[in-house]
Amino acid sequence: MDEDAIWYFDYLSPFPYLQLARFGELPDGLRIKPTPVLFAAMLNHWGHKGPAEIPAKKRQTYFYSCWLAEQRNLPFAGPPHHPFNPLAVLRLTIAAGSGIDCVRMIYERIWGEGANPESPETLARLAAELGIADAQVVLVDHKVKETLRVNTQQAIAAGVFGVPTFLCDGELFWGDDSTSLFLAFLKDREMFRRDPYLRLGQISASAERVAGVAKTTA
Repeated sequence: MDEDAIWYFDYLSPFPYLQLARFGELPDGLRIKPTPVLFAAMLNHWGHKGPAEIPAKKRQTYFYSCWLAEQRNLPFAGPPHHPFNPLAVLRLTIAAGSGIDCVRMIYERIWGEGANPESPETLARLAAELGIADAQVVLVDHKVKETLRVNTQQAIAAGVFGVPTFLCDGELFWGDDSTSLFLAFLKDREMFRRDPYLRLGQISASAERVAGVAKTTA
């Protein structure tokens, strides 16, 4: 197999870190393009709240992430503050070339070891590990900033609404828990063109929610 898949991520979410642990299950020859995006811009576009913006969901997300990391023998501490501003680490990633080893290392520092991604000390340490001489220079670099903006716009245009998401053959696979579905799709690229998937993808709505109130449309 010699095909491409885009993998969208933002360090704000712990789930790309958890999904990275399953990359060894992906077929040999599948070329993955790690692509940093700004999750907050997606939330704004689609009118969603992030998990950490809903107190009960925030707590369960942390607990589930920690438990899942334990199942996969991954260290898990979590950053000292969350949500945090991920712009600096996303830009560092782009400046370093957005390679999978770079992404994994930064994730290990933030979610595995509990480093503060907003602190100058953490940014300087990450820059040194990535071979970047001056973190402050690349953080304000126009090309780096524009790349992140374009990445995010292209992801939204493709229908991406959350992270992590694989985009492959025009299909989206959102979340760590869709990894097995993605693996099944890679073995059978026609699966969504047959029933019941074909029928399910064409279901229309009979009600819609407007300002928190359900309204029927049929």
